[in-house]
Amino acid sequence: MQAFPINFRRITVFVGIFVLILFVIEFNSRLEELNRLNKQRNEMRVLATQAVQTQAALQTQVAYAASTDAVLDWARTDGHYMQEGDQPVIPVEMPGSEPIIIETPMPAPTPMQNWEVWYALFFDD
Repeated sequence: MQAFPINFRRITVFVGIFVLILFVIEFNSRLEELNRLNKQRNEMRVLATQAVQTQAALQTQVAYAASTDAVLDWARTDGHYMQEGDQPVIPVEMPGSEPIIIETPMPAPTPMQNWEVWYALFFDD
């Protein structure tokens, strides 16, 4: 039986292929991490843009709330204040007419399910 001679060239080729495979695996893992980090960066950019837009909108609202126009709008609508020259209008009924009565329709009862009926019979006070 002939023993396999140890061939230095063959061992070098196998070690080189093994090292190359390790490099490819490491490169793949780094690419996956790069893709994950790029995705996180893009999400953070979106969140930062939304935060800046919200801040700008809130600053606009604060500027409007501190203005004279906002005070006048509030006084006219919610405060029910008048300016000089305004003539308040108070609606009144015509003499001899009956007030308009608007009837609200009764909601239709919703039927109970069987288990709700049994539960009400046994457990409700």
